Amino acid sequence: MNTILQVSKLTKKFGFLTAVNQLSFSIEKGHVYGILGPNGSGKSTTLGMILNVVNPSAGNFSWFGGAQNTHQALKRVGAIIERPNFYPYMTAEQNLRLVCRIKEVPQSKIDEKLALVDLAERKFDKFRTYSLGMKQRLAIASALLNDPEILILDEPTNGLDPKGIAQVRGIIQKIAAQGTTILLASHLLDEVEKVCSHVLVLQKGTQIYFGPVTALTTDHGYFELNATDTTALKDVLQNMSQIKEIEERGALIIAYPKEVVRAETISKMLTSKGVVLTHLVQKHKSLEEQFLTLTQNS
Repeated sequence: MNTILQVSKLTKKFGFLTAVNQLSFSIEKGHVYGILGPNGSGKSTTLGMILNVVNPSAGNFSWFGGAQNTHQALKRVGAIIERPNFYPYMTAEQNLRLVCRIKEVPQSKIDEKLALVDLAERKFDKFRTYSLGMKQRLAIASALLNDPEILILDEPTNGLDPKGIAQVRGIIQKIAAQGTTILLASHLLDEVEKVCSHVLVLQKGTQIYFGPVTALTTDHGYFELNATDTTALKDVLQNMSQIKEIEERGALIIAYPKEVVRAETISKMLTSKGVVLTHLVQKHKSLEEQFLTLTQNS
């Protein structure tokens, strides 16, 4: 694995307020990372520090193994940390030509990046005619003009309607499939779960989890059950060695296993005890459920 970013005990204080408290994590090439947390949890401040626009109070970070200073290293980074800001009276192509001059990259990249974000057919339209989703996609194209090794996005779907969210999500997945590492901040658990391979969970500036998304969402799961005789169902479940606890949730009985157990096994054991099932579904906790558990326990 090639380490793109290494962060060690990164801290930011604003007077008596600690916005970010001793974050330590690393970004490896080829993955999609999410920084997840509610508004005010320190996501944007963290991105600001690693992009050299916010000065840390303590701790440090290094790009690409520290072989280059931050200014040089950031030439290999693409980022969107604010609302898209282009000249409204200019076309998409004209705006991107300006960005190419600023970034000192060939203008031949423009058509390629516009096609990537599904804006090729609208490149001669003025920016002011774009919807919010199109503006966000143009910003992504702009950030990709220098073929960055990592793309950083701060709340990339914020304010978008469901169609716009799906379009941006698809573009992120397409960019990741081409080998670009991505780091995105979001308060939307569903988006992080669908897009990211790894997640950093923040609460009030404090790191409460960092690792693969699958480690949060993969567990023993639970079973939703119902039967013609719910009393008998509860009695049998409570005496099963594989079941840790049960609870009632509306008309359903929820059973939490102690270990990995298949639905077929549960069904056979209940049937052998004379329980006639009318409902049996095996489920796993979503990222949202795991996030709520983490934040409640921290």
